[in-house]
Formats: sequence, structure tokens, C-alpha cells
Amino acid sequence: ESVRGKDVFVIQPTCAPANSNLMELLILTDALKRSSANSITAVVPYFGYARQDRKAAPRVPISAKLVANMMQTAGIDRVVTMDLHAGQIQGFFDVPVDNLYGSIVLIDYLKSKNLKNPIIASPDVGGVARARSFAKKLSLDLVIVDKRREEANKSEVMNVIGDVAGKDVILIDDMIDTAGTIVKAAGAFKQRGANSVRAFCTHAVLSGPAYERIGEGLLDQLVVTDTIPLRQECDRIKVISVAPLFGEVIRRVYHDESVNSLFN
Repeated sequence: ESVRGKDVFVIQPTCAPANSNLMELLILTDALKRSSANSITAVVPYFGYARQDRKAAPRVPISAKLVANMMQTAGIDRVVTMDLHAGQIQGFFDVPVDNLYGSIVLIDYLKSKNLKNPIIASPDVGGVARARSFAKKLSLDLVIVDKRREEANKSEVMNVIGDVAGKDVILIDDMIDTAGTIVKAAGAFKQRGANSVRAFCTHAVLSGPAYERIGEGLLDQLVVTDTIPLRQECDRIKVISVAPLFGEVIRRVYHDESVNSLFN
């Protein structure tokens, strides 16, 4: 089918296998550009390589910037994604970037649970801003996990800042990878008398021992979106679809309507 003069939306997450998925996106974009498409919008629910957004050590790449350059060179005119690991990645692009928030669908599900005594938690200091935003929208209190290694060759100590006794704790993070931090935080909350611990994360990377750790039972439930397909079924994992949200955003972009008003 001809795409000449058409506004094309390419839906392609860059989750594992990340390199193959990225190349598919770039090659398809090149084909569309050479076929005289009017505009090409990359809809990337999960933006891979996002954790490499700065030089954290000598002689390492800034892969997020490299990928942004490659996407633009291929001919992408706009990017629609969700919960970038670092918001400043939007500045790596010289084209418009719509960074959507998974919280809009996660909050709706959380409200439907009708928890008796909920409290929002951040699994580490770095995620406080995200958790605070969640807590503000729900008018709930916030607790923080401060993990630190007191001595060399000793395991990390999980210090909980705030009272969780008798509370239904809701851990908030943008992604869950090996589940180590989340499960350790859940254990720390349970030791301090939490009634239940749930984690709400947009991107379910779930690599390595993640499924085994979740199955240990310290985490009562993991709620994620479908930006990344699950590798296997798990009774403790609830998947919320963000397809309707992306569909509405695509409609608004096509008709030149505001995207930001969706989240106000």
C-alpha cells in the first residue's frame, strides 16, 4: 500500500532483543522516508538504552544519545514514548518528543483496589520525585527506602524513612529489572509491620532472577503495563494495558490536538 504523502505512525518498542528491534525501526523508517511519507512518528512504548543517559564511568558510551541520533538520521520526525528513565533524554532529540506517564492508568487501577490504609513508597532516594508525584495525586503519605552499605564486604542495609506499621505499601518505580531492589524493599517493609506490599512499575523488564524473586512471596503483587511483553505468566503480576492511551495520543498528534491536556 502506498504511503506517499501519508502521516505514518510506526509502533515499535525497543525492549529485548533491543538491538534487533532498534534496527527494525531504523530500516522501516528509512523505507518509509524513501517512499515519500509526509511524516514519520515513532511510537516507542519502552525506550531501550535509556539507562545509559550519561557517563557514569570512564570510557562508557551515552547510548541514549546515540540512539536518538540514529533515529533522527533514519528520518523520524516525532517520538512518542512512555516514562523515560530520565526526562532529560527528551533533549537528546531535535524533534518533538511526547513522554507519556504510565501513572494515569496505574492510578486508576490502584483506586479500584480500595485499600484500607495505603501509603506510597520509593524504593530508593533516586525515585523520590516520581513517588512524590504519585502520592500527591492520591493525597497519600510518602515513605522512602535509603539503602546503604555500612562497611566494605557487608550486605546493604535497608533503612525505612517513615512509619509503615499496619499500612498497605505501594512501591513506585519506572521499571523493574532483576527485582532485587523492589523485593529487598518489600522485605524491609514487612519486617517493620506493613500489612501488604505492592509494586507499581511502568516497564516490566524482568530479566535474570526476577520471576524467582517475585515468586518468593515478599511482594504481594506487582502491577505493570504492557509496554514490554512478559516472558512468562505469573500469578503475582497484574498487567494493565496502555494501548488505549497510546491510541488516544496518536489520534491527538494526527489532528494537531494537545497531548499534555490528557495528564492535567
